[in-house]
Order: sequence, then structure tokens, then C-alpha cells
Amino acid sequence: MSGLIGSDPKAAATALAASDDDKAKAALAALMQGKLYKRLSDDAVVIAEPDGDDFVITNAATGDVEDMLKAADIEAIALDDSVKAELAAAGVSAEAKDDTPADFAAAVNGLIADSFAAKGKAIEYLTGLSDPRAVPVLRALADGRLFTRKTDGAVVIAERSGNEQSLLLATTLESAGNASNAELDPVVVNNNLRIALRESVARLGLLSPDAGLRRDAARALLGNATPDAVALLREIWPKETNAAAKATMGRALAAADLADPATDKNRKIAAVDTLSGATDLQVRSLLQGRLAQEQDADVKAALEAGLKSVQRKLSVIGWVANLFQGISLGSVLLLAAIGLAITFGVMGVINMAHGEMIMLGAYSTYVVQEIFRAFLPPNLFDLYLVAALPVAFLVAATVGVGIERGVIRFLYGRPLETMLATWGISLMLQQAVRSVFGAPNKEVANPSWMTGSFELIGGFDITWNRLIIIVFCFLVLGLIALILRRTEFGLHMRAVTQNRAMASVMGIPTARVDALTFALGSGIAGMGGVALSQIGNVSPNLGTIYIVDSFLVVVFGGVGSLMGTLVGAMSLGVINKILEPVAGAVLGKVVVLVAIILFIQKRPRGLFAAKGRSADA
Repeated sequence: MSGLIGSDPKAAATALAASDDDKAKAALAALMQGKLYKRLSDDAVVIAEPDGDDFVITNAATGDVEDMLKAADIEAIALDDSVKAELAAAGVSAEAKDDTPADFAAAVNGLIADSFAAKGKAIEYLTGLSDPRAVPVLRALADGRLFTRKTDGAVVIAERSGNEQSLLLATTLESAGNASNAELDPVVVNNNLRIALRESVARLGLLSPDAGLRRDAARALLGNATPDAVALLREIWPKETNAAAKATMGRALAAADLADPATDKNRKIAAVDTLSGATDLQVRSLLQGRLAQEQDADVKAALEAGLKSVQRKLSVIGWVANLFQGISLGSVLLLAAIGLAITFGVMGVINMAHGEMIMLGAYSTYVVQEIFRAFLPPNLFDLYLVAALPVAFLVAATVGVGIERGVIRFLYGRPLETMLATWGISLMLQQAVRSVFGAPNKEVANPSWMTGSFELIGGFDITWNRLIIIVFCFLVLGLIALILRRTEFGLHMRAVTQNRAMASVMGIPTARVDALTFALGSGIAGMGGVALSQIGNVSPNLGTIYIVDSFLVVVFGGVGSLMGTLVGAMSLGVINKILEPVAGAVLGKVVVLVAIILFIQKRPRGLFAAKGRSADA
């Protein structure tokens, strides 16, 4: 290959023409088409294809796409007419062969062709088929999720699933198992193909039988629709039956009217009126851009009024979103703190290892996930989270009982020693987890029924994992309240909480109540770890993130009070999320901490103070 830029390019070209190597054939074809260059930085032979003002560079020797270069960075490799004639006689042609796909599978395989031109033909063919199967394939290519599997060259769509990628065969959309990143090669596209992909996905989406896909496609065209896409929108918009999809299509058409210089003033004002009803950041940006360019006074006034209307709606949605995020954070804090409220309230133990119970629950979820993935059929994988709940509860509860029976029961009445001992236990548990699972984070996959989101109102999406965690949190709280109020164990626990000495005199086995209480509190923390694994990575330091906030919730709400823990968690969650946009995450936490310190000065027993002789002593 390097001989093409040497003293005797004819001999090198002749040797390459005699080779059966695909890379040699690709290099000679590029040479005949005027696309073979020498990279000036290292004299490497490269194939350069134009992409806007730049060139996409493919190393001719390896076939790897390497970088983007300017015209000044490369030098064309030219051959004289005699060499070209010999290559032509050897069957090397400057004419591009007809690589138009024959069917859907061939078009999908065409997406991994060596040249971007062939990939473009495959995209055109898939778009022209109007086959709904093409939408996920083209979307995956646009998003960088289309790969070839190294073992067999199959074209696959990859979705992150734990530490691996979950695969679908792109030609059939059937499950193809899992693979690591090292087993996959990405399919590369350039900027021109990305534009074509966006247009194709939108066009196919508009013709989809799924109303959600039609709405998403119309939203993708908002502000950047080509004339062909606008014509298609105008054709299908009157026939659209889904209200949300039709409204989005109407806004996309209004944006096209607003951007078209040939649109008259009245039609532009009508377009602004249509857009002013949106609650979309993209619409706000579009109106701001048009306001800066518009010259007509009437249209400019309409744009200003429309922009204010959209901004007001977005402000309201922002407050609603912050409220939901606050409740979501509050539910996480509640799951982390509710077990601590029980152990702290009943036993008066400052358990610095409580966060590690959360961590153990999260790692139990990871282990159950890996067992399901390794030993059970793929169609049962979505059930792993249900199985992880009792496992996490039992693991955390067992460790909790071991800590209480082995250490804490010898330190009752000595809070400083208890705090130091449990802090030491927390460090040992963290190191034990690092030794078993390693220090890197472990990723736990969301089951399909916890994946994705739905739009509550325009511009405000609610994710299913957060919503399910909120519901789960309240179910756990209700279950604990039922145990405390309707079971013999709950009666004993409340008696010990109110007056330990009197409960002992009445025959209640306080030592067993302490152990079972610690088991219950630790087990609930373990279930909290299951929930937390669905919204973040699992790491040995997971518990330390929540331990301080858990104590704040318990102290603020009132030691031993479930209602206080609920109100405290939700209050702190909502206040944190309201303060974050104004003061930032760190300063917001500082403000909350100072406010709680001041509150405790006035009300040392929290919002809901415990009652009983021990509490009043």
C-alpha cells in the first residue's frame, strides 16, 4: 500500500490489482475514483470522502475510519494514464458498482458497507420501503447503537443491560443475546448521513401506525424540516386522528411557515399563535431565534407575545417538575431513613453502618440479576427485581442481627462507643464488598416495566422507575405501619420505645425485641437498596451517600415517628429540589442543614416528638 506513494507506484498498483484482499480492492477503486490520498502528517495512504468542508479519513491499510481532516492536510495520489489503463485491463474500474440493496435484510447489511455512498443508498432504500422495522434500525444508527458482532459479522442493535449490551438482530429485530463492548464494532456515519438519517427516521415515523412514533417524528422535524418533509406533513396532518400527534404536526408546520421567507405576514402571525400554545424548550428557542431575525413590526410583536406565553407555561412546568423531583428524592430519603427511624427510635442506637445495609441490598439485587441472566430464560429476566426484594431483605436483616447480637448489645447506654463501633463495622463491610465484587461500580438494569417515561403535560416527562419507587416507598411505609399497629411484635416494639424498663417488668423480652427490631430496620434498608439500584450505579460507597441525610430526616421528623419520618423526608426532598436551581446543589444542602440546626434549637424532639415516660424523662 505504501508503494503507491513511493518511487515506483506502477509496481505497487499492479501488485494490489493481483491481490484478493478486500482492502486492496477498496484502495484501488478509491484510486481510480480520485479518492486516494497521502496524509501529510505521517505519509499514510488513506481514502478521503468529502463531508461538508472536511474529509472523512479511512486508513487504506487497516480499513479503520480514523479522523476528520481539512483539504490542506492531505495530498491526492495521482497515476499516469498508462497505469490507469493497466488497472482497467486488470478489471479495476472507476465506475462505482451498483450496490442498491435487493430487500430489507440486504439494505440493513448495506449499512455496514465500506463507503459512505453505499451506506447512503442503503438508508434511501430502507426509507423507500416504508417498513416499520426500519425505524428502530435507522434510529439505532443515528444514535450510535448499531454494531457488527465480531464473532459472526451480524448487524445488531445494542441496548445497555447491566455491564453488557443486550442485542437485537437488525435484520429481524429478534433477540440475539448479550455481548460485551469488546465483542462489538460500531457502525460509523458522517455528518451528511446523520442528516439523511434524521430525515428518514422522521419520514418513516410520520407514516407509522403508532401514534407515539408519529408524534416523536413530528417533534424531530420542528424547526428543521426539509421541503419534502413539510409536503408530507401537509398531506397527512388533516388525516391525523390522535390529538397529541396532530398538535405536534401543527406546530412543526407552523415552524416551517415561520421560517419560510415566502410566507405572508398574516400566516406568520397565525404560525406564532399556534406555537405560543406549546410547552417545549425547542419552541422557545425557535421563537427566540426568529425574534432576533424578524424585521416586520407586527410579526415581531406577535413573536414577543408568543415567547412570553411559552415562557410562562415553561415556568409553571418547571415548578411542577421540581415538585415531582422533590417527591422522588423524598421517597429515596424515606426508604433510606425509615429503617433508621425504627432502630434509632426503639433502641436509641446511632448506627453508622445503616448505610451499608442499603449497600448490601443493592449488591443483592446485582447478584440476583446476574443469576437470572446466567441461569434462567431471557423472558424471565424482568422478574429478577421482584425476586431481589426478599433476598435483599433477608441478607440485610441477617447482617443486622449479627451486628446487634455480636457488638451493639454490649454497648447499650454508651452512645459514643456504639457510634464508633458501627462506624468501624461500616468500613469493614465496604472493604468486604470491594474484596468480593471489586471497587468499580456495578450497573443494574431496569426491567422493561420500569424503563422509559410518559409525558404528563407538554415538556414534562415522568420516568417509570421514579414513579414506581415512589409507589413502592409508600407501600413499604404502609406495611410497617400495619406491623406496628396490628401485630404482637409491633405492640412489643411500641412498648419498648415508650418505656423499656416497664416493658421488661411486664414480661416483654426486650433483648429479642431489640434483635428483631434491628433485623426489621436493616431489612427495610436492604429493600431501599433494591430501589436505589434502579436509579444509579451500585458501589461500595453507596451507603455513605445517604447516611447523613437519613439522620437529618429522622432528627427533623422526630425520633421513632413514622409520620415524622415521612414528613421530614418529603420536606427535605422538595426543599432541596426547589433550592438547587437557585443556589446550586452544594449550597442548597448547606442551607437545609443550617435550617435544620436552627429548627432543632427551638424544637429539639423534631416535628413529631415521641411520647411515653422515657421520652418525657
